[in-house]
Amino acid sequence: MGNYYNQDFNDVRKEINGTTEGLSSEQAKKNQEKYGYNELSEGKKKTVLQIFLEQYKDFLVIILIASAIISMFLGEVESAAVILVVITINAILGTVQTIKAEQSLNSLKQLSSPNAKVMRDGIVIEIPSREVTIGDEVHLEAGDFIPADGRIIECSSLKVDESALTGESLAVEKTEETLEGELPLGDRRNMVYSGSFVTYGRASFVVTGIAMDTEVGKIASMLKNTQEKKTPLQVNLDKFGQKLSIAILILCALLFGLQVVQGGNVTDAFLFAVALAVAAIPEALSSIVTIVLAFGTQKMAKEGAIIRKLQAVEGLGSVSIICSDKTGTLTQNKMTVENYYVNEKDITSDKIDIHDNSQSSLLLYSILCNDSTNIDGNEIGDPTETALINLGEKYGYSALNLRNKYQRLSEIPFDSDRKLMSTLNNIKDTYVMITKGAIDVILDRATHIVKDGNTVEITDEDKEKIEKQNMEYSRNGLRVLAVCYKNFDEEKALELEDENGLTFLGLISMMDPPREESKAAVEECIKAGIKPIMITGDHKVTASAIAKRIGILKNESEACEGSVIENMSDEELKDFVENISVYARVSPEHKIRIVRAWQEKGNIVSMTGDGVNDAPALKQADVGVAMGITGTEVSKDASSMVLTDDNFATIVKAVENGRNVYNNIKRAIQFLISGNFAAILVVLFASLAALPVPFAPVHLLFINLLTDSLPAIALGLEPHNPDVMNMPPRPKDESIMNKKFLTSVGTEGFVIGVMTVIAFYIGYQDGNALLASTMAFATLCLSRLVHGYNCKAMKPVLFTKRFFNNKYMQGAFLIGFVLLNAVLLIPAMQGLFSVQTLNMSQLFTVYGLALLNLPIIQLLKRIRNCK
Repeated sequence: MGNYYNQDFNDVRKEINGTTEGLSSEQAKKNQEKYGYNELSEGKKKTVLQIFLEQYKDFLVIILIASAIISMFLGEVESAAVILVVITINAILGTVQTIKAEQSLNSLKQLSSPNAKVMRDGIVIEIPSREVTIGDEVHLEAGDFIPADGRIIECSSLKVDESALTGESLAVEKTEETLEGELPLGDRRNMVYSGSFVTYGRASFVVTGIAMDTEVGKIASMLKNTQEKKTPLQVNLDKFGQKLSIAILILCALLFGLQVVQGGNVTDAFLFAVALAVAAIPEALSSIVTIVLAFGTQKMAKEGAIIRKLQAVEGLGSVSIICSDKTGTLTQNKMTVENYYVNEKDITSDKIDIHDNSQSSLLLYSILCNDSTNIDGNEIGDPTETALINLGEKYGYSALNLRNKYQRLSEIPFDSDRKLMSTLNNIKDTYVMITKGAIDVILDRATHIVKDGNTVEITDEDKEKIEKQNMEYSRNGLRVLAVCYKNFDEEKALELEDENGLTFLGLISMMDPPREESKAAVEECIKAGIKPIMITGDHKVTASAIAKRIGILKNESEACEGSVIENMSDEELKDFVENISVYARVSPEHKIRIVRAWQEKGNIVSMTGDGVNDAPALKQADVGVAMGITGTEVSKDASSMVLTDDNFATIVKAVENGRNVYNNIKRAIQFLISGNFAAILVVLFASLAALPVPFAPVHLLFINLLTDSLPAIALGLEPHNPDVMNMPPRPKDESIMNKKFLTSVGTEGFVIGVMTVIAFYIGYQDGNALLASTMAFATLCLSRLVHGYNCKAMKPVLFTKRFFNNKYMQGAFLIGFVLLNAVLLIPAMQGLFSVQTLNMSQLFTVYGLALLNLPIIQLLKRIRNCK
């Protein structure tokens, strides 16, 4: 597509073979065959089976599958069963999440209006928007969605809401005039774009781009080409899985070789190596992480955040940069009157005195010289005019009642050349022409001014004061309208020359104000070590004003426009972003580049937004956050999380939840790895001491399904701690398996392993391998149930309230304890689980050794924290 905004519309029409009578039906059909239908294309989708099979790519999972196959060939069906059941459940959960997530292009396809008015064969007809083609002449009026991109050929006061594409909060005034120079999307005022919405006026345009060649189509292409990022936890678990798998394979190979060298049976040695692999690999790890994340999503949903992708819960806890759209995210996405300037006084909108004649007149006139409506909350019309009638409603001035009472007799509609709108109304038997518009135009036409209820001639000093106040409003990012009037002796049809000799009444300033919670949320972000950044399609002055109000912008030098970064290399941008907090007039491409620059600097980036223009950046970000109320379906489907209340403050709550969920997952991992390490130590000891295998495959089945899973899930549901927001985000490259973590795992696993070996030795005193195996199995099971309490915190929790604050932990311990004793004491269960009956002395020995882990590990924690 060329720069059609730089060309005369007649030249554009010739270039794309359009005609002044519109396309003929035959030509339209040929164009549809040449260019295709006006709908967004999709890439080839993966089948459900392909998505399901992709869940088995993980190296750890592949090793487990191999172990299961070998176990089945060697007759160890129970061992194979537990592995296959766990990894299949995990694969099903992953498949369901993936299928739900991939809907971005479907929503983009639904964005276009269902019908469009086009000129075909010289007459205007209505057709489905998918049949609109290059060269069509499309007619627009207020309330229409725009079905394709095009060059305006006729324009009558057209205003278009392009916020979904550009992020600009105000409707854009359009023109058919040719524009000069290279212009960003938001400044191409003689073009209209698919997915935009007409708020005012009428126009016709010739279609220059359809389907994937539209601006929405470009965004669809970017969405297809944007790669989703793995969260820090996913990266950590992948690295951990690879390292653990390699270590286990080496260890199993060494033990296999050792047993063969010692003269053992090759099959038994191989079976022993497989048993060790099953004992060492935490099969339930992925499933437990998924379950914990799922519970985290439930908690966040209650607080206004719907998680679309489970990993986003944990990813939020790592976020160090929040790139936020302004319109509808930090602001209310609703123009609101801020100030009146009347009788040389600046009055905030909540302090208007309706008993003051000048102030009440300004309120009344702004409602009468106005085409917008608000019926039962359904607002129709230009957002600035809607703001005026909404203010009136606040003070009991019903627009509908006032317009019926003071009827409009004549009007001169607004147009972008005059920058004025005038109406003639019968107000208390007086014919009053009310004019509102741009302040510079009004002052040139004003001859009088209202002061203290009296009409006097306007002086240069009066104009200077008005202009000074206007500059003050503008510097604060406010949009300003001037209102004046002129009385007539009789009813008449208004003419353009009547808009002279006006009496200045006052100024009305308005803006899309910040959400009440935004300032506190920004403060909370900064306290938590998170840098908030505003990225918007709005003008720099407006963006900076909002950013200052809520605390994002401290210095004007921290704000820039998208054109500044347009020609920067990616390397230059990486250095540049460090000192910028506000980006204005940006395109979707700019947003992606800014997000990517922060990511390349080692940050976890969250991007919030609500428009189509935000979708690619939402997908590029580590955690994309869409608005649920004002957000487009496209932005929601491209995101990881949707805010049901459109409240920026909800993101802060989500970050707190994310940090707590990560800590809980880390506790669960610590529990699983330390317990598995204890099992490895026992198996290693038995092998080196040429003792019988301490655990039967069915023992490992019981441990993996019950004494592993239940306490691990309970640890994942530990009550949340608000203190996590007093700490900075953890570094992107910080591994879960750091020195402190591994020291804890090693120490705790060693203690549990020693207790289990002691139990094994006590049982093997008379050479009874089954008794030894039973006592080792029972001690390891109960030790791991007790160990869940050790993993609640890095600090000792014994004799504190925190020791008993998790009802899920109490439940996990109780269930595990009852089931273990059922296996040990019920004769029918004993045969099934390959255990021997224990006498009371042996049973209490198991209890004592298992419980002894608690005070020993708690003491070691205290010693470690005192250093």
